[in-house]
Amino acid sequence: MFELKWLSEIILLIYGSSLFGYFIDFIQNNQKANRIAFWLLSMVWFIQTLVFVIYIFYEKSFPVATLNDSLFFYSWILVTLSLVINRLFTIDFIVFFINLFGFFLLLFYLLTEAQNQMPGNGIELVHEILIAHIVLAVLSYGFFTVSYIFSFMYVIQYRFLKNKKGLKWMWRLGDLKRLDTYSFTSVTLGVPLLLISIILGVVWAYVTESEFYWFDVKTAGSILVLFVYIGYLLLKLVKGYQGKGLAVYNTAAFLILLVNFFLFSVLSNFHF
Repeated sequence: MFELKWLSEIILLIYGSSLFGYFIDFIQNNQKANRIAFWLLSMVWFIQTLVFVIYIFYEKSFPVATLNDSLFFYSWILVTLSLVINRLFTIDFIVFFINLFGFFLLLFYLLTEAQNQMPGNGIELVHEILIAHIVLAVLSYGFFTVSYIFSFMYVIQYRFLKNKKGLKWMWRLGDLKRLDTYSFTSVTLGVPLLLISIILGVVWAYVTESEFYWFDVKTAGSILVLFVYIGYLLLKLVKGYQGKGLAVYNTAAFLILLVNFFLFSVLSNFHF
């Protein structure tokens, strides 16, 4: 299956965008994001089903003959169930994580199939996945940096208000509620990007049979950064934290990000 490199790229792009939308809806209860994510996922299902049918009629067999083909079928089942659950029930938590696992399976299938069936284009596709891994990671760091800046501005503004100093500069920093909201939104955008980036990196390493270290400091550091910012979202959404305490937490999270980006990259045996 999937002998066209561009088709693989399109389906991964659409699936990743759908996953991003479901995460936004999961965090912010954003119905617009949910609708967009649903229709993007429907496109993924349509493409998978089309390829599925073509394979059955062309190969005259059901795509479960090999473990790799079973991954494609498994992913299709998860997409189908996700669409049904999304329509019949309001369980955003389940929908997001079903799609997260489905994306992982489909990515693993596509890269493995590319290596086996498309020697030239397959290598190029695998290389592009590595580039996407790096780009998404750096982009997520960009959003985390913006979030930190908003948190820093929050702390400065808070001190101005508390000490009743620098009042003439307050209007230039923005009100506290807005700064807190912008910081939260930036983290909400950064977390799914970093999550998808880590998935791309892990699958790329296994498919290319690179010497991959789970306990490599950069790998562990990236996972740590992800969980630290997930912790930020949990504190905000579950514990109801806001204001200065959350801004201070965000500052500490950003320091961990800097250590991972600069120091762990130098110490890493796998990354460079």
